[in-house]
Amino acid sequence: MWQDRNPFQISGVAAACGLICAAIGVLLSALLDHRAPAAVGIVAGLYCLFSIKVADQWEKVAVLRLGRYSGLRGPGIFLIIPVVDTLSRYVDQRVRVSSVSAESTLTRDTVPVNVDAIVFWVVWNAEKSILEVEDFVQAITMSAQTGLRESIGRHELAQMITERESLGRELQRILDEKTNPWGITIQSVEIRDVRIPQGLEDAMSRQAQAERERQARIILGQAETEIAAKFSEAAKTYQDNPVALHLRAMNMLYEAIKERGSMVIVPSSVVETMGLGGAIATASLNGAKTE
Repeated sequence: MWQDRNPFQISGVAAACGLICAAIGVLLSALLDHRAPAAVGIVAGLYCLFSIKVADQWEKVAVLRLGRYSGLRGPGIFLIIPVVDTLSRYVDQRVRVSSVSAESTLTRDTVPVNVDAIVFWVVWNAEKSILEVEDFVQAITMSAQTGLRESIGRHELAQMITERESLGRELQRILDEKTNPWGITIQSVEIRDVRIPQGLEDAMSRQAQAERERQARIILGQAETEIAAKFSEAAKTYQDNPVALHLRAMNMLYEAIKERGSMVIVPSSVVETMGLGGAIATASLNGAKTE
């Protein structure tokens, strides 16, 4: 989980100033042969150590003077009065990412699922985020988890798998309504993973496979129906035109001989029926004339 910087952390600038003041005091004390400059230097160094604070470019911090809100400080260097002033945690105003999950949550069609999501959010008003909520990071995480469970309960499993973007937008709207009074905006919510029990996953896989087989059988049946219709049309054509039937038979015989490259023995009755005798004789005479 994202942790903001501790307000009691001593900055490098404060440590350097404290050491310089203490060193100058000790040096003057040695030159003047008196203890007072060293004591003053050490006290000044301690004051610098606890009064000088530095906030990074993306940070804001609230100053409480005797328990009352005094204002925001940062970015850059600023001074406080030790003991009198106290600081809140430094608030990072960059875009943050929080990971949330909902385990064994029932969908609308009573299917237990485990859902992982990530929430992108940003603090746009540091004053509200500090004064309105104790721990806004934890509040956002818990609110996101609760909102995710509510969204899962309103959707069916198929919707969650195929419509992740709409689920994320709905969750963003729910969270944004809660966090806007805290000075925090939810930029987007992305559903990272939707997991279902292994047994249900296997059953869905078998169901999908059976559905694909059913579709394949339907397509095959439609193809057979179309082929039968074409054969029926061809039969009607050949019935009224025996010459076309003979030509088709001769073509089929030729194709069989050409592709297989082997000898085909045809009964004489078939030859007479197809009228191949005259055709073969004609082919032989043509061959003889050519020679």
